[in-house]
Amino acid sequence: MGQGFLQISFTLCIAIAIVPILGRYMARVFLGERTILDFLMNPIERSFFVLAGVRTKDDLTAWQYIRAVLYSNLIMGILVYLLIFYQRLLPWNPNSFDAPSWDILLHTVVSFITNTGQQHYSGETTLSYFSQVAAVGFLMFTSAATGLAVGIAFIRGLTGKKLGNFYVDLTRAITRILLPISIIGAIALVICGVPQTLDGTLVVQTLEGRTQYIPRGPVASFEMIKMLGDNGGGFFGVNSAHPYENPNGAANLIEIIAMIAIPTSLIYTYGIFAKNIKQAWLLFWMVFVVFVILISVTVSAEQQGNLLINGTLGLEQANLEGKEIRLGAVQTALWAVITTATACGAVNGMHDSLMPEGLFSTLFNLFLRMIWGGQGIGTAYLFIYLILTVFLAGLIVGGTPEFLGRKIERREIILASLVLLIYPIVVLIPSAITLAYPLSLSGITNPGFHGISQVVYEYASAGANNGSGLKGLNNTTLWWNLSTCFSMFAGRYIPMMAILLLSEGMSRKPLIQATPSSFKTDSLLFTTATAGLVVILGMLAFFPVLILGPIAEGFKLAAGS
Repeated sequence: MGQGFLQISFTLCIAIAIVPILGRYMARVFLGERTILDFLMNPIERSFFVLAGVRTKDDLTAWQYIRAVLYSNLIMGILVYLLIFYQRLLPWNPNSFDAPSWDILLHTVVSFITNTGQQHYSGETTLSYFSQVAAVGFLMFTSAATGLAVGIAFIRGLTGKKLGNFYVDLTRAITRILLPISIIGAIALVICGVPQTLDGTLVVQTLEGRTQYIPRGPVASFEMIKMLGDNGGGFFGVNSAHPYENPNGAANLIEIIAMIAIPTSLIYTYGIFAKNIKQAWLLFWMVFVVFVILISVTVSAEQQGNLLINGTLGLEQANLEGKEIRLGAVQTALWAVITTATACGAVNGMHDSLMPEGLFSTLFNLFLRMIWGGQGIGTAYLFIYLILTVFLAGLIVGGTPEFLGRKIERREIILASLVLLIYPIVVLIPSAITLAYPLSLSGITNPGFHGISQVVYEYASAGANNGSGLKGLNNTTLWWNLSTCFSMFAGRYIPMMAILLLSEGMSRKPLIQATPSSFKTDSLLFTTATAGLVVILGMLAFFPVLILGPIAEGFKLAAGS
């Protein structure tokens, strides 16, 4: 346990050290200030803007920003659908893969364009190298950049600035942040042993005289943007549990840091925009405390192992089911909490094999959506909770509900409520329909409480644009493909629209002189109140599901049945 504690502490210390560095750099990028990459990227960006007819100084209204997001995502989705559909006719297809079925293909496109990365297929047996790189890899960059751009637009509006230009934000997110870090990270992964090749499947003869087929491909470049952009979809079916995606402890550390770097640093970026670093650090530590608690709960349970199995065998050992021995129980548990906290969804072990405490932690992360969260959107969720805390605190004590010197009124509360309410709708309603037809729709392979968790987790992951899942669920059917498409689409774009409209409304409000009744949102007391409200509001709709799923399973296991 001591070694595991040191590993976790070392990883978290690196993540914390990166926050002010990357947070300050991202603020400079989106504030239009000089950066180290200007000499290289400025000519490229100017050429692109001229060809695309983008006026870089034109600020968009909320509805213009929304239309730009929707239209661009629609065009990219159609393009990627066609690329995969005709992959047999395109280059870099050494295994001569044909197009998958239309519903799998639709699910794949919606999954990656919404930055979800939920996979109902195995990449090494379904997609050509060209489809992996030019189709899926392309969406990994653009979907992450879209979320980042919307998150920055939200921060701008919240701090009294205009929303900016979506096309400029999208481009700079790719050229100044995602692409440079991905190149450096991919080189580091190649050094760690991750393959980067266009050669086809390797055929070898085993010592027993049998033939073994070893898939490979341009994995390192794919893996890095998958982690950095919190996409989560793997080059191989078993994702980052595959030795070619995550071969050793060094690669595992690089991928964890890539996964958490941008979401954590965006809080510091907000602090620079708002000129209130104190509040940024308070919010950071608020989220960090909850994050560490969930890590502790999950790691302790996995280290303790399954009491029934340990009692039968007469020994004490960690829960190693569904885990790679080269990584161990501690690193798998840490990864499970981080990947659901950041909305990444990549896995280095099977979440279906987690102890009930670990399953509770991962579902808790998915339900809240703001413990770091995804690219930009998670930060927006954090401030949605903050706005609601200001409003409710004002109702309780009779103070004026203000945030950053601007009044919070009826319109802001309606939009904030919409952001929080849409998620339970896209999770609980499809889950209820699916559980009502266990034979024809659900494909549950585990009866009882764990079977309920399987179904709810699939929709929670889709609605949160996370992508991880509890394997063993027969989710390749028409029902699962179409219903999760609905959850991914609605869980992505409806909150995006609401937070952009909310931020524009806040940006247009006049500044109000602070009075004795105004709340100080950069105090420890207010931050603590926000944490309490997050837990109450975030779990209100989902606590019955947790009772029927991991909590009931945990009690059953403790009772020895």
